[in-house]
Amino acid sequence: MAQFFEVHPTHPQPRLLKQAAQILHDGGVAAVPTDSSYALVCHLDDKDAVERLRRIRGVDEKHHLTLLCRDLSELARFARVDNRQYRLLKLGTPGPYTFILEATKEVPRRVSHPSRRTIGLRVPEHLAMQSLLEVFGQPLLATTLIPHGESEPLNDAEDIRARYEKLVQAVVDAGACPMQPTTVIDLSGDEPVLVRQGRGDPARLGLGLG
Repeated sequence: MAQFFEVHPTHPQPRLLKQAAQILHDGGVAAVPTDSSYALVCHLDDKDAVERLRRIRGVDEKHHLTLLCRDLSELARFARVDNRQYRLLKLGTPGPYTFILEATKEVPRRVSHPSRRTIGLRVPEHLAMQSLLEVFGQPLLATTLIPHGESEPLNDAEDIRARYEKLVQAVVDAGACPMQPTTVIDLSGDEPVLVRQGRGDPARLGLGLG
């Protein structure tokens, strides 16, 4: 049964975030708010938690999972980034953009794309999510909370609690999130490729994509 944490969206209570972070450190999967929609998250290095996250979301190993990072310096630990890519990342972080980049050896092979050795990375702008990452002390592995067989992400914590309380170990309620997933841009090739148009405007990155 999931523990439910109702936190303030801009001034989240540290005590509650510490409890939620401990559940994640102990191998739990949690539903958390972001600046695009709610997401499922777990510990990057916990194989069992990663497998449960994939099962709950209904995706296989070819589906790009995303690392939620606190800032660009943390992101650079997990992806190979050249000067051109870094300029784009700086324009889009923090914000509702997911960037697909070549993973470094810091990323376990089981969570990167099996044939391309790439990983999605982003720095969310949501204050409660940023605070949770700060308390957790490292990036969280994430996927947009879109129910299996549906196309729209969930943005209401009570709805998530009703549907997933027996599948996840924690739900962090910081109020409603936008109903749009992130904009996904693949930076692993020679030119940026728009994979999914979401909440983030590619024009903010100076890209004529879309």
